[in-house]
Amino acid sequence: MTVDDAALIRTAAEAWLAEDPDEDTRAELRRLVDAGLASEAELADRFRGKLEFGTAGLRGAVGAGPNRMNRVVVIRAAAGLAAYLKDNGLTDGPVLIGYDARHKSDVFARDTAAVIRGAGLDAVLLDRPTPTPVVAFGIRHLKAVAGVVVTASHNPPQDNGYKVYLGDGSQIVPPADHEIAAAMDAVGPLDSVPRGEDWQTAGDDLLGAYLDRIATLVPADAPRDLKVAYTPLHGVGRLLVEDAVRRAGFAVPAVVASQADPDPDFPTVAFPNPEEPGAIDAALELARAEGSDLAVANDPDADRCAVAVPDPAADGGWRMLRGDELGALLGEFLLSSRPDGVAACSIVSSSLLGKIAAAYGVRYVDTLTGFKWIGRVPELVFGYEEALGYCVDPAAVKDKDGVSTLIRVLELGARAKADGRTLLDLLDDLAKKYGLHATDQLSARVEDLSLIAAAMDRLRATPPTTLGGHTVDRIDDLSQGSEHLPPTDGLRYTLSEGARVVVRPSGTEPKLKCYLEVVVPVEGDDVAAARTKAAAELAAIKQDLGVAAGI
Repeated sequence: MTVDDAALIRTAAEAWLAEDPDEDTRAELRRLVDAGLASEAELADRFRGKLEFGTAGLRGAVGAGPNRMNRVVVIRAAAGLAAYLKDNGLTDGPVLIGYDARHKSDVFARDTAAVIRGAGLDAVLLDRPTPTPVVAFGIRHLKAVAGVVVTASHNPPQDNGYKVYLGDGSQIVPPADHEIAAAMDAVGPLDSVPRGEDWQTAGDDLLGAYLDRIATLVPADAPRDLKVAYTPLHGVGRLLVEDAVRRAGFAVPAVVASQADPDPDFPTVAFPNPEEPGAIDAALELARAEGSDLAVANDPDADRCAVAVPDPAADGGWRMLRGDELGALLGEFLLSSRPDGVAACSIVSSSLLGKIAAAYGVRYVDTLTGFKWIGRVPELVFGYEEALGYCVDPAAVKDKDGVSTLIRVLELGARAKADGRTLLDLLDDLAKKYGLHATDQLSARVEDLSLIAAAMDRLRATPPTTLGGHTVDRIDDLSQGSEHLPPTDGLRYTLSEGARVVVRPSGTEPKLKCYLEVVVPVEGDDVAAARTKAAAELAAIKQDLGVAAGI
């Protein structure tokens, strides 16, 4: 860093200190500025760039500076959103604002309500930390013009985020995200942003309407005998889940005591993401102790749902279902009634859902990664993505919803149990009917984001011709877009024998993600042999892909 660069960054930091309304981040930044040379790299990271709207709006570590989540950034984001709504004539209804229990979430939510009111728009602020799908539901229920959820979902404890929805109940997509970002950039000094205090609040009535809707999902005559262990992973899901389960007629699950209540530090897990190794170990331990039929988990904002099942062949006697496995189970369950509509999943999810839809005469589309794309598919009847996100009631929630999904999983599990079967038996049925579709993931978490760009450049410059013994029949550079998909940074490899690979940078984490799938026919009902073959094929593809990408 040059002397001039350092001086510019310190000038920017002093300007930030002059307008930051948060004493915590002011004190933090003052310590960095006073530390002199020892803090140059840290200051540069905070002030050389800024948080940008991405897959989930804004998301980053809480702290001072434009490249962090803080009150200054949130106030500007709220002012940008208000300007966008007014510029587009979207003022005939309130902005609904929710928040989770992460550090500063309640503060950022109140700031948003104040700015929305200061702009002359109506604001409705939830009166307690609440799961994200409640806001997605509430937008249409209250005829809101937009919604905001302050959450970083399953990110590490130091992070927070700002997710924006428009009045159709779907997350923002281009060009709205770019226009809101431009309006943010046009906001003047922070003290020029008007703020009000007379916002409305929502609580029991909205939560009650959401729960009433969920209670209608399970038919009155459906079996309900099921024993379940549950963890909200220190998030905001437990109270709502318990109420939803009770209203749907199931026994309230046993809850992991050490993870039952919201805690923004997530002390019992390395990452509060049910996909991460070890994250649901406490739920599995409880399930074993209770003799449960299933173990279920939500992520901290309860928009995702994970499921584990007893499996004698697994270490510890239990295993977690992959996101694609649960997506296929729910797809077969929900599409077998031949609903009039469209099923959808993201391009990184299994190809099996398309085959299930075809078997029942249901239309099918695939989308870019993220529920901002899945949720806005016209006439959607079921959608999912492999990262444990499921939309089982799009007429009510056009987003992933870990609470309604959990209820549907309990219904499916209870129906199987009543027939003397398990979810693993149902997975075997799918393999026999459609072929075994096995998926896996290769991912690399990095500190230096340039390593991700370098890997993508390497794959484009020297594309592999074979992966794990499969020939590469076709390569789609997703950055070019297509008739059906907008441009996005990614590569899709169509391999021989129905296999495929998709490589893309994560939109929410500093990761390069590679999604693998193989399809193995089941010979003579021997699903175990097909699984063994599939595991070997996936391992071989993963090894070759890692070499090709340099990760």
